[in-house]
Amino acid sequence: MNKHFLSILFFLCIGFSAYTQSDDNSLKGVPWNERIITGGGLGLSFSENQTFFAVNPLLGYALTRKLVAGSGATYQYIKFKNIPPNNQSISINNYGLNPFVRYNVYQGFFTQAEYEWLSFEQPIEGGRKNFNSFLAGGGLLQPMGDKASFFVMVLYNFSYRTPQAGELAPYNSPVILRAGFNIGGVNLF
Repeated sequence: MNKHFLSILFFLCIGFSAYTQSDDNSLKGVPWNERIITGGGLGLSFSENQTFFAVNPLLGYALTRKLVAGSGATYQYIKFKNIPPNNQSISINNYGLNPFVRYNVYQGFFTQAEYEWLSFEQPIEGGRKNFNSFLAGGGLLQPMGDKASFFVMVLYNFSYRTPQAGELAPYNSPVILRAGFNIGGVNLF
């Protein structure tokens, strides 16, 4: 629990420092609708034992030129194939929310912290299981014109635990890679 507290404290300090910087970080005079950022990402993977598809829209608001807060949504479709003993297939649908804060450290390099709530379908036991995760990491925003950018990031799941044998879990590793696009909002570089 202490590492969660220290991580949250670290990102709160980053957010506070963003407000105490000089006027070149301020968005004073910028209309609220020009501070809105939309975007998201798609996920897709195929293997002999699994098909994975995800849609992750996001909506954010630039509090300063360097600090963005917002939330994303998640929908995942996963098909597990060749499950023993009968080589059956199981399809599941998962959904969730992930409020986040992103701070631009230097020329497109950013840090991000988020809380993720994911409702994960449990077809074998029946019902759903909630996963609550604290994720933090960093990445790079690459501008694509005045109001669009491409991002790639690596997040670490501080709440990760190794799944037990036969247990279905949303992640098979504590390291999460994401990529996607942002559209709208002020130029944050």
